[in-house]
Amino acid sequence: MPHSLGVTFPGFQAIILCGPGVSLNTFTANPEDFPKALVPIANRPMVWYPLDWCYRMGITNIHLVTPPASAFAITTALAQNPHLTSLTLPKPDVLSPDDLSQNTPTAEIFRHPEVQAVITGDFIVLPCDLVCELPGEALVEAWMIHQGGLGGASHDSDDYKGSNMGLGGENGGRRGGLGVWFETKGEDSTKGTETDFVITTSLPQPAAAPSEGSLRSHISKVLYSTTTDTLRDIMEEKKGFLIRHGLIRKHGRIRMLTTHRDAHIYLFPYWVLQMIKQNEYFDSISEDVVGWWAKAGWQDGLAEKLQLGKIFDPTSTSERNGGENGSHGSNNVEDDIDIASMSSTYTSALCSSTKSDPAKIKPTKSPAPSIPPMLSYIHPTGPSTPLIRRVDNSHLLLQTSLYLATLPPTTDPPADSTPSPFSHKEKISSTLIAEKTNIHAPTTLIAPNTTIATHAVIKSSVIGANCVIEAGVRLTGCLIMDGVTIGEKSVLQGCIIGRRAVVSRECNLRECEVQEGFKIEEGREAKGEKFMVFEGLEEVGVDDEDGGVDGEDGMADHEA
Repeated sequence: MPHSLGVTFPGFQAIILCGPGVSLNTFTANPEDFPKALVPIANRPMVWYPLDWCYRMGITNIHLVTPPASAFAITTALAQNPHLTSLTLPKPDVLSPDDLSQNTPTAEIFRHPEVQAVITGDFIVLPCDLVCELPGEALVEAWMIHQGGLGGASHDSDDYKGSNMGLGGENGGRRGGLGVWFETKGEDSTKGTETDFVITTSLPQPAAAPSEGSLRSHISKVLYSTTTDTLRDIMEEKKGFLIRHGLIRKHGRIRMLTTHRDAHIYLFPYWVLQMIKQNEYFDSISEDVVGWWAKAGWQDGLAEKLQLGKIFDPTSTSERNGGENGSHGSNNVEDDIDIASMSSTYTSALCSSTKSDPAKIKPTKSPAPSIPPMLSYIHPTGPSTPLIRRVDNSHLLLQTSLYLATLPPTTDPPADSTPSPFSHKEKISSTLIAEKTNIHAPTTLIAPNTTIATHAVIKSSVIGANCVIEAGVRLTGCLIMDGVTIGEKSVLQGCIIGRRAVVSRECNLRECEVQEGFKIEEGREAKGEKFMVFEGLEEVGVDDEDGGVDGEDGMADHEA
């Protein structure tokens, strides 16, 4: 698998959203000291993966957006953590506006003046929990070709008639966007995994066949996007899923995906900032920005409700909408729209408002603006396809770490394939391993300065730095973070042990999570439990029946 196409994109910026990590709360209870972005995946800080992804494709203008409470910890890690300091220079900038909180919606983040000020051109939005082997330059190349950035107009010429389309991006015509979706079903899937519902339609076939390795055959146009939970609510209320006539009239052949998930990788043209800014009710990038934008391409009147004419044809917008105080001044896209059947952000209070009465909406006389398409890359499945994953719950944290532990080291790569960009230089780098230990090297990753005593048995596990594994310990399928001590003859299977925790001797734990700094008493037996401290009180044996999926994550719409 090639890691570089020989193309860099220095004009692009990357915005990486570093949120609170609600569904990893066993390990992120103190975001001031240890935010989600620093939770280790296969012994590297989580944020290392999207940063490495950007640097590999030549993007060095990177901002990490985080609440002020987490800013110091992230800034310190960028200066001291050996994995982060080994990344390409320049280092990313940490942006932490004073009024940004752990619950700030993602769309609101991009309306913040400080965030708007640092974005000066086309930009990529990423979550801090992204693990992506797919080369980013391949995505950008496919996007630029479809959007006219490398010399050709958009294939969807009937829908997108941007003026003077061609080289130059914003100066040559309005580009559309691109999002990424990946399949969630597989060997490491778990019950309750978050999924999305997305409707796409194929793009016209290009005159020339795509080159080998091109992603263009997997690019389609997004017509509708929401979470599967929202879809269930709609179907429960309406006793089914209603398809609007406007969608069928414009796109007779569509594809509905229900087991895929939005990777929250977005390639956005600069004008999208203005769309977010002028639609203040947008909360979520995935549901509101992408969802409404996708529907605006086929749903009559929606482009004007979103005030897109103000972006694409600013000279005529005031007349078309009746001025700033005209009929669209309320900014309610719910006006004249069947919210119950199609909306991903249905709010009954808005629908009951007098401003939402279709009879009071003035008819539009001017033609609706042409809408650049929102495109999708649907990642194919297969044993040899690159990994794309959101690591935002404990199950995925463990499974992704164990998968990365199986990658061959860069010092001894396989002869018949290209090493993964996530391979470590050495898989077992500790020199403090006693005799008569049994360590399965192909599936195990051990960081430096870890002591492993005699008769220990370790298989399919990841062990962090400065750990102590005492005599007779058995570890199978475990993630052990830095500074952990595992007592003699303890047996752990499928567990995640937080930093500096202590598991006393002769414990028997299966599928458990242990908070950092927590000490488990000698001889403890447990299955599927969390060992945590809440508000100064010790809580032992908290059931985790949902397999570690403890709620949604990110800044309000769970993207970071």
